[in-house]
Amino acid sequence: MRKNLAKSLLVLCLITGLFTFPMKAQDQSKLFTLNDYFDLEDASDAQISPDGTKIIYVRRFADIMTDKRYSNLWIINFDGTGHRPLTSGLYSDNSPRWSPNGDMIIYVSDRSGKPQIWKRWMDTDQTVQLTNLVFPPSGISWSPDGKYIAFSSIIPAMPPTIVKLPPAPPGAKWAKPATVIDKSFYRFDGIGYKVGMGYMHLFVMPAEAGTPRQISKGNFHHPFAIFGGVIQWTPDSKYIILSANRRDDWEYEILDSEIFEFAVADGTMKALTDRRGPDGSPAVSPDGKYIACTGFDDRYQGYQITKLYLMNRDGSDSRVIVKNLDRSIRSVAWTSDSKGIYFTYDDKGNTKLAFTNLKGKRKILTESLAGGGFTVAKNGNFAYAYTRPDIPSDIAVGMTTNPKARVITAVNEDILAYKAIGEVEEIWYDSSKDGRKIHGWIIKPPNFDSSKKYPLIIKIHGGPFANYGDRFELEMQFMATSGYVVLYTNPRGSTSYGEEFGNLIHHAYPGDDFYDLNSGVDAVIAKGYIDKEKLYVTGGSGGGVLTCWMIGRTDRFRAAVTQYPVINWYSWTLTADIASFGHKYWFPGFPWDHVEHYEKRSLLSVVKNVKTPTMIMCGEVDWRCPISESEQYYQALKQLKVEAVLVRFPNESHGIGARPSHHISKIQHVISWFDQHKE
Repeated sequence: MRKNLAKSLLVLCLITGLFTFPMKAQDQSKLFTLNDYFDLEDASDAQISPDGTKIIYVRRFADIMTDKRYSNLWIINFDGTGHRPLTSGLYSDNSPRWSPNGDMIIYVSDRSGKPQIWKRWMDTDQTVQLTNLVFPPSGISWSPDGKYIAFSSIIPAMPPTIVKLPPAPPGAKWAKPATVIDKSFYRFDGIGYKVGMGYMHLFVMPAEAGTPRQISKGNFHHPFAIFGGVIQWTPDSKYIILSANRRDDWEYEILDSEIFEFAVADGTMKALTDRRGPDGSPAVSPDGKYIACTGFDDRYQGYQITKLYLMNRDGSDSRVIVKNLDRSIRSVAWTSDSKGIYFTYDDKGNTKLAFTNLKGKRKILTESLAGGGFTVAKNGNFAYAYTRPDIPSDIAVGMTTNPKARVITAVNEDILAYKAIGEVEEIWYDSSKDGRKIHGWIIKPPNFDSSKKYPLIIKIHGGPFANYGDRFELEMQFMATSGYVVLYTNPRGSTSYGEEFGNLIHHAYPGDDFYDLNSGVDAVIAKGYIDKEKLYVTGGSGGGVLTCWMIGRTDRFRAAVTQYPVINWYSWTLTADIASFGHKYWFPGFPWDHVEHYEKRSLLSVVKNVKTPTMIMCGEVDWRCPISESEQYYQALKQLKVEAVLVRFPNESHGIGARPSHHISKIQHVISWFDQHKE
């Protein structure tokens, strides 16, 4: 564990003056503020041992001196005893995976300079580096017999060339040559142009160490995260099952993946599914008879429910086994006796762990999973990351015979036990559009007094097919401890409320979600403790879109902050990293064939109505909502002589949070902009 000394934090704050608040020192010490940011930790990727007695998990933290994020591995017994670190230091240790008999683990670490696969003997704590790869490994997985390790890594592809320059004279310093791009899928957010450097391929290597051997071939990704990026062994250790998109036109039909079987001996490949739509997250039953996977028949809708399928090992007799569940299923795992399947799904903003037998009879085991991941031991003990509105993340355990959650860590208790955070209240209200029930949450400032009047921030989630929930919301807590009541809701289009509710914005976004959000503001005002003259709105990505949509249709907000929005759908469709996705799923076709449709839904269609002082924020290497979108809106407001500022974050992609100081600055820019517009 790496906890930063308060003294170091104080020194940095005194030097920079960036993240302090205008409050008395004694009050600041009692509140959860941005000054506590570097002391927060995150628990994730809980991996339970095969015998169900121990859990290894990833513990992430931010280092104040290097302004970077790191992670170490920790271990704890199922009963909560024996909690200790397995690794330490300013490194990124991730993806711990137990050997089949539980005597070793493998994991990915950059402690030798680049991410590589490492192995650790649990009895002696001896470690050894297994690989020396040029590109990072991912999806590491032990074979059931313990003899092999499978993983994916990039094989570089030769870039296209058109010209051959004459050789430079000896000692000359020429500029970097031009880059030729001939693919539609040539850059990706968070990865940048490196995504075009090659293809993700499947490898197998001896668990004792040795030379990795490439199994998959071709100019395709094996697997790719968007297709359910897991590597599954068959029980006999002879085959690997994974999801991939091997269509010749995969760049244009990115969701049409299949489940493939790869022979470990010679790389022989066979497709086990064949339908129009994604097939992902394969899981092979321990007896080798079945494969469970997730997917849907693609209808080019904005939101489509992912279902749980069961098929025979050879791909025959594929059928949906969990019926009458209008929620998307993910994270699939088998029981040790091959008679049931565990899975997760979101319901009304809460992630649940459930079980079904092979006839589709299901039951909920537990809820409040953080991120949706879990692991189950042979004896039915399970572990997962847990979150609640007052708990950022911890490790929790349960048993299939007694699935009640038991939280066994308290990674942030040393901070939050002594800090006042905002109380969270659930709210349901009617939309003024059609009376639909809309779900949301309110965070109140510490020491809240209902007889007083508070400023209100409504924060809008992105996606747009995503959700808020009854989990810890870091940015909103900081807003609340700065003196604001914060409202965050799940307007139409949000996930976890069914396919019909999600598709209310199909080919109609932004649109009637305005009424859902505006009605939420009215519902909180009706409680009597909001200053109606001090209303503020913000959101990122899809929430940035809706922020601009709100201020383009009402002037009730005193100030707004739109974060990495889409402003012009025509330009976004042709510059975003998911270009082929946008016009197929969010629009009825190409922009030049539906100009009026694109223009009507673009934020430039309502920008002339804007009177609200607006801050626009974006990362300079955001390829999901390129900064050119933010620049268009900023310049439009400036030409209309509306008060506006543009805040650019260097080397930041979508979301603005790669560097801790940038995340802090992002939050503080929002709060400071609203503070400046209170009078």
